[in-house]
Amino acid sequence: MGYLRDKIILIIAKETIVIVLINMSRRYPVQLSLVLLAGGFMKLIAIYCRTSTLIQKSGLESQKRSLIEYCKQNNIDNYVIYEDEGISGTKKERPGLNKLMSEVKKGNVSKVIVYSFSRFARSTAHLLEALEIFKKTETEFISRTENFDTNSPMGRAFYTVIAAISQLERDLISERVKSGLVNAKAKGKILGRPKTRNTNLIKSLRRKGYTYQQIRELLGVGHGTITRAIRDTDTNDTDD
Repeated sequence: MGYLRDKIILIIAKETIVIVLINMSRRYPVQLSLVLLAGGFMKLIAIYCRTSTLIQKSGLESQKRSLIEYCKQNNIDNYVIYEDEGISGTKKERPGLNKLMSEVKKGNVSKVIVYSFSRFARSTAHLLEALEIFKKTETEFISRTENFDTNSPMGRAFYTVIAAISQLERDLISERVKSGLVNAKAKGKILGRPKTRNTNLIKSLRRKGYTYQQIRELLGVGHGTITRAIRDTDTNDTDD
């Protein structure tokens, strides 16, 4: 029989039931509190930490200690710690962050607390993208180092700036695409996906009496492809 590594606490106070699961296998226990109220489960508060190399283990512990202390100072106990140890911030795939953002998108997180912008986002664009998701899901975002909180007046003003920047970026991309298409046409390039159907073969098979179904099975093409090939052939014959 193995040792009991997790502790489950059931607290009943008035009409509120609090179920606390504490993972005791870590130096800093992961505490998960689910508060069952008349309206359902209370959303969780997520803490995120990251170091770029395994050598920086002390840095990861330092981040946890700082964020847990922040939670204590603000009477926050229903938090979950997500972490990525030894993973570069430039990598798109980060297991801990991916799980965190998945929960955010499901609407299960009320607040995300990070040590700093650089520990959370891999780039300015990534930070802006995440902040847009937080805004849509009504998730508060706090960075302790920068003393940034989206629920503060400065944070709400920052969301306005983000919206403007995102719209500007979309407009610039649209303009670049349009400019590229105009330039390509001017150089005589044929735009769009190249045709892969063998029009001559389809035409030959039809003239030999093959049905649409037989041509589809022989060439692995759709009914529409056969129709367009025959239509284009008839149009060319008419023009001639």
